Amino acid sequence: MKKVKDTKKYAKQFLKSVEMAEVPKALEQLNAVASLIEKDKNFKTLMVSPVFTEAEREKAIAIISHHMKMSSEVAQYLIYLSNRMLLFNLKEIINAINSLYMLMQKKVKAVVATPTEITKEYEKELAKALAQLTGKDVELEFIFDPSLLGGVRIQVGSTMYDSSIKGQLGLLKDKLIKG
Repeated sequence: MKKVKDTKKYAKQFLKSVEMAEVPKALEQLNAVASLIEKDKNFKTLMVSPVFTEAEREKAIAIISHHMKMSSEVAQYLIYLSNRMLLFNLKEIINAINSLYMLMQKKVKAVVATPTEITKEYEKELAKALAQLTGKDVELEFIFDPSLLGGVRIQVGSTMYDSSIKGQLGLLKDKLIKG
């Protein structure tokens, strides 16, 4: 399968074709199709194999879009990607769409790894602190990681904030090695 060179280009094209208020729902629909491609070997073969014609893939997308009550814009976008043999890279394109959408909404996503569950109060404080730090609204995603031992590790875009015990021990180890 060919690798998508310009995922940002395809993401921009999608965002131009969908109303901003409809983007979250459209992303859900795209994610559902991406999951189906990932989980169903036969569907994946139909969508990404050059053995099947454009007409056969379009018919399959039409059937799925009808059953999923998919918007016409999403169905047309899937057909567009299918005709260019890009559905194999749908997850990558969805990530680019999500990133651009968040940027347009002046939001940022923060992935927070914690060794334990945190309270709603701490979650609100963390979101507020990260919003002040980034200057944008912050959408938090939590990941449970017992290997951290304590503290948190937060990734905002390409920036990592690590106050975990595991991270601090790693820094201490590096200092001891360097002398």
